[in-house]
Amino acid sequence: MPPEPLQADVLGPDYRVETISLPPDSEGSVVATLVTLEPDRPNGRAVLHVHGFADYFFHTEYARWWADRGYTFYAVDLRKYGRSLREHQTPNYVSDLHEYFAEIDLAWWRITQRDGHREVIVSGHSTGGLTVPLWAHERRPAELTAMVLNSPWFDMQGAAWLRSPAARVAIERLGTSRPMREIPRKVSPVYGHSLHVEHGGEWDYDLAWKPLESRPVYVGWLRAVRRGHAQLHAGLDVTCPILVLSSARSWFGEQTDETVTTHDIVLDVEQIRRWASSVGRHVTSIGIDGAMHDVVLSRPEIRAQAYDALERWLGAWVERSSVSPDAGDAHS
Repeated sequence: MPPEPLQADVLGPDYRVETISLPPDSEGSVVATLVTLEPDRPNGRAVLHVHGFADYFFHTEYARWWADRGYTFYAVDLRKYGRSLREHQTPNYVSDLHEYFAEIDLAWWRITQRDGHREVIVSGHSTGGLTVPLWAHERRPAELTAMVLNSPWFDMQGAAWLRSPAARVAIERLGTSRPMREIPRKVSPVYGHSLHVEHGGEWDYDLAWKPLESRPVYVGWLRAVRRGHAQLHAGLDVTCPILVLSSARSWFGEQTDETVTTHDIVLDVEQIRRWASSVGRHVTSIGIDGAMHDVVLSRPEIRAQAYDALERWLGAWVERSSVSPDAGDAHS
């Protein structure tokens, strides 16, 4: 079957989109979606971005930042997310994070084989920031030159008992016997309000694809995440330079406009820093003071600092020809 032609994306005519067909699962047909932004002056390199939970790609400023530096920017909406979500599917659900490897593999083939890029940076946010290192550790693609992780989900936040052996056993057992059991939780819409343009935020995105109050969480999905955490904690071996960006602080108290826009209210940044060195041999970890959970959606002056840090790291470790992907060990 010939590939479907690229079409204009919902983000505008500069963005092209293609559907990637995947093997059906128990709910029926499955697809992923690849979005592409071409630079005006290509340098031959590319970036592949993977979003987080209850999310999809709408980060035009982030894409344009890379394109302005000559990178062809690709973003994948994973199965059952955003552009890839179909009516017959449970949004955002998988029983194993390794299921996502299929669409990342197919996106990678398009980037490296079809489109001819030999140097590719992979980028991931939140849950995508966990999935991407797991994929890179297992696949070890020759074209992978660097990795950028934006507030990656490296451990279970919250009370210590949630990370206890008893909790792990309970999640494993319940996730096996009753995977579609929903986990009760209350999610404040304050974070969504702080982002969306209709509620005083800066960003315009589809609330059907990224709801203000997130999505239901099922035990089978949480089991998949905890298995991913366990694999990360055992130590991965991603040899390329890795940048981990996060907020400098988390906040888990009463949420206000100020705390939401200046802290990570979703993940524990101390956990991010603790586990960053478990990704690979060459890791730079930077906490941006005043950043929110999705660092590149922070206030303009804060994300400018994040982009400055990204620029310095990129010039020092990725675009400097004398540095090979596995040169030395570093962690800061």
